[in-house]
Amino acid sequence: MIAMQYSFTLPADYDMSVIDRRIRDKGPLLDGFPNLGFKAYLSARQGEFASRDNLYAPFYLWQKPEGASDFLCGPAFQTLAGAFGWPQVKTWIVWQANISPDIAAARFATREILQMEPYAPLADIRHAESAEAEAEVRAGGALASIRGFEPTTWTRVRFRLWREIPESAEHMQAYRVGHLSLP
Repeated sequence: MIAMQYSFTLPADYDMSVIDRRIRDKGPLLDGFPNLGFKAYLSARQGEFASRDNLYAPFYLWQKPEGASDFLCGPAFQTLAGAFGWPQVKTWIVWQANISPDIAAARFATREILQMEPYAPLADIRHAESAEAEAEVRAGGALASIRGFEPTTWTRVRFRLWREIPESAEHMQAYRVGHLSLP
């Protein structure tokens, strides 16, 4: 599995209803997309959830790399890039993806990107992150918890979907979920 996210930082005076409308209109187009685990159409408004910027930042969980490749090479991404520019696409190798049967009830998301210490014991980190992801969905209120790492920058990601927004933590970006495309 691969997790993927790109983000567009929009001007402070940007009319975010344009993003809301785009999500409402374009969101269902990826429902049932081949090899898609889910796509969370995410946005944040400057000042909301301690966000410094207006953001449009979809997050994807791909079951197979071909899904990500097909999307990025396809017309939907071409249209997006034509409207907002060609973004830097972050990807992570997924260590653990726990998804509740109630995932469709997600209204909020959080994402943390954390730097790993040089020469850290990756197997131990993977084990701890995987156990936390499982516990968050089983008993912690998360509707999905994705954990992964990126070995070029040696960072790890913690992405979660929620019914209610949790308290913010350092390094955490919170978002509203405008639409959730599912397999």
